[in-house]
Amino acid sequence: MKKLLILQLRPETDASDDEYASILAKCAMSPEQTLRIRLDQEDISSDLDVTDFSAVIVGGGPGCVSDAPEDKSVTEARIESQIFGLMPQITDNDHPFMGCCYGLGILAQHLGGEVSKERFGEPVGTSACSFTPDAENDPLLTGLDAKFDAFVGHKEAVQGLPPGAVHLVTSDACPMQMIRYGQNVYATQFHPEADAHDFERRIRVYRNHGYFPPEDADRLIAECHASEVTVPGDILRRFAARYC
Repeated sequence: MKKLLILQLRPETDASDDEYASILAKCAMSPEQTLRIRLDQEDISSDLDVTDFSAVIVGGGPGCVSDAPEDKSVTEARIESQIFGLMPQITDNDHPFMGCCYGLGILAQHLGGEVSKERFGEPVGTSACSFTPDAENDPLLTGLDAKFDAFVGHKEAVQGLPPGAVHLVTSDACPMQMIRYGQNVYATQFHPEADAHDFERRIRVYRNHGYFPPEDADRLIAECHASEVTVPGDILRRFAARYC
């Protein structure tokens, strides 16, 4: 049985470990069923073939693909280059892929879409999302509630539907919440791996990273725990069940 490849972009160990544990839990998989690569610590092998894996999941991170090269740290630039280097394999082979938050920016820019901080950034918290008409027959979405809340928090966003992509989920605050390319390549702006406990820990880790005023952390944590967020986790669970 092929393993699931999980690529992580977070340089903070506690946030990276929490994200990995959340992905495993949502996908109902064990560490032995995955290959985890923390790109802040190691490079992707030059001969890595994505088809050796059942699917690829790319997690979130504090970087922004739309930042100018001179504004990116050496580590951020290296991580981004590694991920972009894999994208032709993924899209050319229509290989199962799920990009989470940062992963959407990577996919969209690779496809020729516009990613910027001009519009549609969302503060840390929940976003009221809804399916588009194209979601009706998508295997990851059919039968789920068409209106749902999801955890978000991002400075940049995809400004319009990338060429060749299908628009699956939208929100008033950020239209490009989920897209698909081909039949098997997906990406979400929201965090499908996260529940309230995950976001509480993430808020504590990133309280001084410019996503929100640090003094708002306790209020944001309380709001996360008061929210009912279930559909995003169902989407990731279906992705794993379908491909892994």
